[in-house]
Amino acid sequence: MFALSPATRVFLRPGVTDMRKSFNGLCALAEHRMKQEPTSGHFFVFCNHQRNRIKILFWDGSGLWCCAKRIEGGRCSWPAQNGDCLEQTRAQLTLLLEGIELKDTRQKKWHRV
Repeated sequence: MFALSPATRVFLRPGVTDMRKSFNGLCALAEHRMKQEPTSGHFFVFCNHQRNRIKILFWDGSGLWCCAKRIEGGRCSWPAQNGDCLEQTRAQLTLLLEGIELKDTRQKKWHRV
């Protein structure tokens, strides 16, 4: 996994995304549907209908990365279509990619500087 700075935000596209999309298609979704700038350095996360494929799009300063994960023998928990963009924390992204159900977890309210 790439290191995420505290300034890096994570945006999920709820619902289903066509995984045949690559750089241009995912950039268009990030810009027009999620209303975010794809070259901002933030992470944009997409999932297919079967919830066994995840793609992450992000800009590293010199170009776009499009990373893909194929889940073998299971499915990830993914939010249903409820808007065009859902912001998650870096910790929530890690849990999601590790297969931990987010709806049954809660975050402690700690002061962050």
